[in-house]
Amino acid sequence: MARVEIDENSGFCFGVVNAIRKAEEELAKSGRLYCLGDIVHNNSEVARLQQKGLITIDHDTFARLYDVKVLLRAHGEPPETYRIARENRIEIIDATCPVVLQLQRKIKQSYENSDAEKDQIVIYGKRGHAEVNGLVGQTDGHAIVIEGVDDFDRIDFSKKIRLYSQTTKSVEGLHAVVDEITRRCDGVAPEYHDTICRQVANRIPNIRKFVQCHDLILFVCGLKSSNGKVLYEECRRENPHTYLVSDVAEIDAAWLVGRKSIGICGATSTPKWLMESVARYVDEHIGE
Repeated sequence: MARVEIDENSGFCFGVVNAIRKAEEELAKSGRLYCLGDIVHNNSEVARLQQKGLITIDHDTFARLYDVKVLLRAHGEPPETYRIARENRIEIIDATCPVVLQLQRKIKQSYENSDAEKDQIVIYGKRGHAEVNGLVGQTDGHAIVIEGVDDFDRIDFSKKIRLYSQTTKSVEGLHAVVDEITRRCDGVAPEYHDTICRQVANRIPNIRKFVQCHDLILFVCGLKSSNGKVLYEECRRENPHTYLVSDVAEIDAAWLVGRKSIGICGATSTPKWLMESVARYVDEHIGE
């Protein structure tokens, strides 16, 4: 009989736990709540909360609402969102992650104290990601977003570079970006701020150890999760017998044949209950 283990370090990060708690508290009282964007990048968890009355909306719909309550998820929002809320008498339930909120304040202060002729704010992150949009908003849209070395043509190397990072990027990735910027600036290091959330970053060394202990890994994750993509690739590097599934329907029972040890893990956006349902499926189908 194969051993089945769920990674105890996988599952929601604090920011996501906080956002879902606030949503459930409001839904228990009123049975209805709007959320600006997916509360978490996991379709199964979004569907669970929708059944309780959570209504996911986009920014266009948000701008047309009046006199309602709207949850802002952990990713954070730009100042424009709060301005619209004030004008439309929207009551904000703010679930912005404290780590993201602190980063927003740092970037806003840096922007207000910078000289546009001499300085530029650069954000290492995924272009178009909700958190990054919120960060760029702190600079009135002037910050430069880079996803890696291929985007360096966006940077004016004649100006002082103030570099920040999306909280869920990898530490290794940030250091590689800093090293390359330093090289292109003739050895002059940029002003850079390591703003990566360690609760998220520490998942990488932990998950590396976990996947090495099993001969099959089921990585449970929604397809929209940026953090999930990073962690999945780390799993595959350490254990080539790693499969990405968003729910039990995507599991091929043939994967389980002959396995002695099966590990189940996921992203910071993966609910524990979903990994547990995968574990139950595995237990029921081992040996078929």
